[in-house]
Amino acid sequence: MADKLPEVWLRGPLAGVPPTLQPVAHALLQAREEVESLMEDFPAQKLWDRPAGVASVGFHLQHFSGVLSRLFTYARGESLNAAQREALAAEQQPSRAVTVEELVQAFRQEVDRAIEELRATDERTLSESRAVGRGKLPSTKLGLIVHAAEHMQRHVGQLLVTVRVLRAAAS
Repeated sequence: MADKLPEVWLRGPLAGVPPTLQPVAHALLQAREEVESLMEDFPAQKLWDRPAGVASVGFHLQHFSGVLSRLFTYARGESLNAAQREALAAEQQPSRAVTVEELVQAFRQEVDRAIEELRATDERTLSESRAVGRGKLPSTKLGLIVHAAEHMQRHVGQLLVTVRVLRAAAS
C-alpha cells in the first residue's frame, strides 16, 4: 500500500501563488483530489439519480466547473459571457451525452485555470470592489476568490454523501 499524502494544505506553499491566496489554492486542489478519488469507478447509470430529492452527482460535477468559471470571471471584474450563461442554465438538466470522466476532467481543467489566475493575482488588488450577477451585488475580488474555495468545499461534502448513498443502494 502506498503512503497516503497529507491533505494539500499540509504539503507546503504552492509555487507562485501569493501567500494570502495559498488557502484558496489548497482548498481547490483538495476538492479536486477528493472528487477524483470519489468518482473512481462510479456507476454511470447513477450519474443523474437524486436520492431523497438531493442534487445529483452529475449536477455537482457540472456545477463545480461552472461556478469556478463564474466566480473567477466576476473576480476579474468581468461579466459572464453567453457560454457561461448557457452552462449555468444547463447545470440543472441531466445530460446523458456526458460521462463521469468528462465531467471530472472539466473540473480538473477549471481548477488548473483557477490556480493560474491565483498565481497572476496581485495581492494589492484583493480589496477592489466587484459586482456579482445581473443584480450587481457588492463583493470584493478577495470575497469572490474565497467564496469559490468555500463553495467547492461545501459541494464536495454534498457530493460525498450522495455518492455514498448511491453506492450503498447499488450493493
